[in-house]
Amino acid sequence: MEPLPAPSPTSVRITGDHYQWLIAWTGCLTLLRENAIPTANPVISVGVEADNAGNLDDVVLLRRTPPHTYTQVKYTVSSTTPINEDYLTKPSPTGGPSILKKIATTWRTLTADGIDADLAIITNRAPDPNDPLVSLRDARTQLLLPKAAHGTARAKTGKARTRWAQNAGLSESELHDLLSRLRFDLSRELQHVRDQLQLLMAVCGLRNDSHAVDQGANWVAQQVRDGHRTLTLDMVKAAVDSLDLKTGPAHAILSIATLKPDPLAAEADHAINWIDRFETDSEYTKRRPLAPATWAQLQEDIEAAPARLPGRTDISVLGSLRLAPAFLTGTAFRMVTGADLAVLQRGDLWSTRDTYDAECAPVVEEYDIGQGEDLAVGINATVKAEDFTRDVLEYVEGQNIPASRLLILTPPAGPKDRSVLDSAAANALAAGIRNALRRPARTTPRIHLFLACPMGVALLLGHRWNRLRPTVVYEDISTAQVYEPAFFVHA
Repeated sequence: MEPLPAPSPTSVRITGDHYQWLIAWTGCLTLLRENAIPTANPVISVGVEADNAGNLDDVVLLRRTPPHTYTQVKYTVSSTTPINEDYLTKPSPTGGPSILKKIATTWRTLTADGIDADLAIITNRAPDPNDPLVSLRDARTQLLLPKAAHGTARAKTGKARTRWAQNAGLSESELHDLLSRLRFDLSRELQHVRDQLQLLMAVCGLRNDSHAVDQGANWVAQQVRDGHRTLTLDMVKAAVDSLDLKTGPAHAILSIATLKPDPLAAEADHAINWIDRFETDSEYTKRRPLAPATWAQLQEDIEAAPARLPGRTDISVLGSLRLAPAFLTGTAFRMVTGADLAVLQRGDLWSTRDTYDAECAPVVEEYDIGQGEDLAVGINATVKAEDFTRDVLEYVEGQNIPASRLLILTPPAGPKDRSVLDSAAANALAAGIRNALRRPARTTPRIHLFLACPMGVALLLGHRWNRLRPTVVYEDISTAQVYEPAFFVHA
């Protein structure tokens, strides 16, 4: 493939503007969703190149009660200059104040009356891993503190703090206050922003295809061209109607991350971050909690989630989690509680609100165990049938699970990739599995559940897990014994 030519100045400017409009459209979606749920302190308007916001005026989120959020958006087509001390403290090309100096001046102006402010730099530039302060950024909060505050005046961090304070025209105490509020939202590539917008549009109950994303950003651009610097809730609602974006209700967001960071964690109404509490550094090999963390602690966090969400029955579950936690999350919001759950599966929103023509009765195979009175159940929609059945049988027999028999349930067409194509099919299969188990489980003390299915099916099945027996849910931990018990779900 021939390399692309260097972009022209006009191309750079247009792309940078489009990047800013995408960030502003993200703010509009936050405005829309937070007022629909509603949250305790929602965004009430979105400023674009707002007045009286200094150089943090690119996108401003005004909330009912401060602190408001003031953002500088920086886009570059070159990755040669990372975010570091040199980038932040060098004078502007015309010899004017540095970026850090401008931010410090704006911060002082915004907080002169004693009202706090939330500040952010959003850019596709990456952090410099060798910078004494920027390299200490916490990816979860996007703040340089608390690590950047460590170290004596003679340490590398201390000397860097002194240089930053002098450049910004602040005392070191004031610099500490500024850095406690200034988020460095870095490495936000254009495609990453678009992907995040598609997720956010889905949980806002809007069309979330690529064209819909462009429609939203282009609407923002048109408002700016027309001189509208403040975008209100009524304006955004009217845009959604005129662009025919609406598909359903807005959702509260529950973020549960055990494998990799959730790009919408900052937008979530409640977030559970267990990434560092699971084994290994790779999202592909994280299987179980890393001691001293336990499955019981994760269960406690998940089961506490309903009480931590705003009073909304429509909930989107986002993040990255394996099958046992997904099933448990479904049981935490069971159908009998009146909750409606949704989850993104391969870019589509699978929702318990979606209807289906008829439940999908699974194929059931039975194996005698004769080790007790419990019932072992394997749900297999994705793994080669003989492999899954052998693994479950060997585990149940080898671990002396007190089961009288094992039931293996599969979709009518058998387990395979994409055996469940969409939300309607997932709901039909979940309902069929639950109903197929009610009679066999009626006289058993306990169910032992093993899962091999799309994550969305596990969540929707847990949501429907009513009129069944107390259940032990097992997770595939990819060891010689394959499984281990993860959660105990009450009937």
